Amino acid sequence: MKDFRLFDIMDFVMDEDFVRWVHEQRPEDEAAWQAWLTRNPDKHLVVAEARNILKSIYMAPPAITTQEIEKETERLLQTIQQQPEQAPAKVTRMRSRTWYAAAAVLVVCLAGALYYINNTKSTKTSFTWEKVTASRELIEHVNTSATAVTIPLSDGSSVSLAPGSRIGYANRFDSADTRDVYLSGEAFFEVTKNPDRPFRVFANEIVTKVLGTSFTVRSFDNDTTIQVIVRTGKVTVYSQAVTNTRRSATDHKPGEVILTPNQQLVYEKAAHKFQKVLLDDPLLIVPQVTEQKMEYEEASLVDVFNELSKAYGINVVYDSELVGKCTVTADLRNETFYHKLDLICSAIGASYEVIDGQVVVQSNGCQ
Repeated sequence: MKDFRLFDIMDFVMDEDFVRWVHEQRPEDEAAWQAWLTRNPDKHLVVAEARNILKSIYMAPPAITTQEIEKETERLLQTIQQQPEQAPAKVTRMRSRTWYAAAAVLVVCLAGALYYINNTKSTKTSFTWEKVTASRELIEHVNTSATAVTIPLSDGSSVSLAPGSRIGYANRFDSADTRDVYLSGEAFFEVTKNPDRPFRVFANEIVTKVLGTSFTVRSFDNDTTIQVIVRTGKVTVYSQAVTNTRRSATDHKPGEVILTPNQQLVYEKAAHKFQKVLLDDPLLIVPQVTEQKMEYEEASLVDVFNELSKAYGINVVYDSELVGKCTVTADLRNETFYHKLDLICSAIGASYEVIDGQVVVQSNGCQ
């Protein structure tokens, strides 16, 4: 049985169970790994780094059908059978096995070549406004003013459209299975919750899917990046290149990125790479009264971290056994999120790092 406690970064990167968790994101794997991380909080940094490595090198499976592989295999075997027999039977059998091995290698190479061609085509696919909306009949709104314009939608949602931006949506927006909006530019969305009809924003290369929340998408054609910023709730972001292969709007696919409040996704167009980060100045997501309660006198550090996490919607990871005896005396009112962390860590001799959109605290414990 594997003892993941002994794994370093490369061990995780090479482990098939770990790779499956990162790329396929099955619910049962997610539950098992989160439980393991809860029991082994000292492994958060190593696991986070291994996840980042796998995400940066991830390539989708080749779009090659079984029929294509079988057809090419049959063709290669026919070629093999047509080879003249110029050696004794024993040697011929040896050569035959060699040819079969070569055929297998060629099939693998063919699969790789077909994947390369398909992948190259997909990376060159254009997802500009003109390409995406060309065959669709849409109701369009263009903001030619110098200030944001609020556009109400028929489902009760609203869009604050930035200057120089435009959106479009179908005539049957309020009756379709999905509430699809097409964006070129920047907009802030406040989406009315409807679990039966996901709300999707198509913006150049990426799609942002929500059930009901508020978030900003910035995706101008000339920008080198696309940004998604979450204010409340949770959103899912994925590449528009995979939408044509999705069975339905609620299917889960590898490569999706889930964002929660105060998190931001940056998609680099040239590198086709997702990066999840925290905002430079995270905001409270609960009533302001919580801020006024953040004055502590010999308070349990665990309680302080839990209150901070709930107030900002940001996951704070720490070793509860190491910091279980730590207490904090500090006035954290009217301080920014990061300054709060600085004050806390300074008081107990700890440090923190922001990894994959969450805060990981490193501490040697308190006496």
